Amino acid sequence: MTDAPMMQVTDLRTWFELKRWGFVHVGYVRAVDGVTFNLDEGETVTIVGESGSGKTTLLRTILGLASHTGGEILFGGRKIEGYTAKDLAWIHSQVGFVQQDPYGALPPFMNIGRILREPLIVNRVGKTEQERRIREALEEVRLTPVDDYVTKYPHMLSGGQQQRVVIARAIVLRPKLIVADEPVSMLDASMRVEILELIRKIQQHYGMGVIYITHDLSSVRYFSERVFIMYAAKLVEKTDVKRVVENPLHPYTRTLLNAIPDPDPENATRFKDVPPGEPPSLINPPPGCRFHPRCPDFMKGLCDVEEPPAFEPEPGHLVECWLYKGKGDKH
Repeated sequence: MTDAPMMQVTDLRTWFELKRWGFVHVGYVRAVDGVTFNLDEGETVTIVGESGSGKTTLLRTILGLASHTGGEILFGGRKIEGYTAKDLAWIHSQVGFVQQDPYGALPPFMNIGRILREPLIVNRVGKTEQERRIREALEEVRLTPVDDYVTKYPHMLSGGQQQRVVIARAIVLRPKLIVADEPVSMLDASMRVEILELIRKIQQHYGMGVIYITHDLSSVRYFSERVFIMYAAKLVEKTDVKRVVENPLHPYTRTLLNAIPDPDPENATRFKDVPPGEPPSLINPPPGCRFHPRCPDFMKGLCDVEEPPAFEPEPGHLVECWLYKGKGDKH
């Protein structure tokens, strides 16, 4: 790893303007609101949160598919804007994308060979090298014999095989970073661990960074180095995997861990105590801490008034919660 992070995200905000009748401004959807983190070369981080927390919008902003309204993204020292075709072409040559729905991600009118060839053609890779890269990518995702798959179309493959093709397309340019948006949520349970292990093996072989988006905290224990917990467009806790499992600090993180299904038969009739309610509206989020309307540790006059900064109660463990006031204020 180099001394400088591969990616630096600083106070990132992605807001979508709301208009009535097509022209009257009525507000913003604050989908990403003040997100900061670094990613080192070859590192895997997981972003965990409920549906609607802003995870996918954060990913799309990193890919240049959504324009950010504030903050900065630096990738390899270069600022990511995504405003021009040239910018997008550069970003997509450096960052591979593994989508949630493999069938929807693959053009049905192209065979697998053509699907993998497209990014190589766009990036002006020579024909001989194209053939080598296609075969290599399919071998990496264990779709062999290769000749049996290059002529097939997406509808001829199972869901797990389709997702392997999506992964092959993401790595065919040998990018520095892979972003995976819920890559196993639409697969059978029997396939999920296998696909995650495949991504991990490829990442370690090529030294790629990985940003893994999920709502399932149980799937990250053996997959990533660090975990970022996202709630209502903000990263409320950032630490390594071991700490987030053994010593979760934010009340929302504890909620996510408590909601993980436990196969123990004795838990069949045991009630899981989770906070009531739904995540807040990102159009009009509550003042103060955005989790306070659901928080079991809510402190009136503080949590509902002032937004908490990032505290560091222990080295390398950041949490935005007033419970840790005075314990390593990072602001």
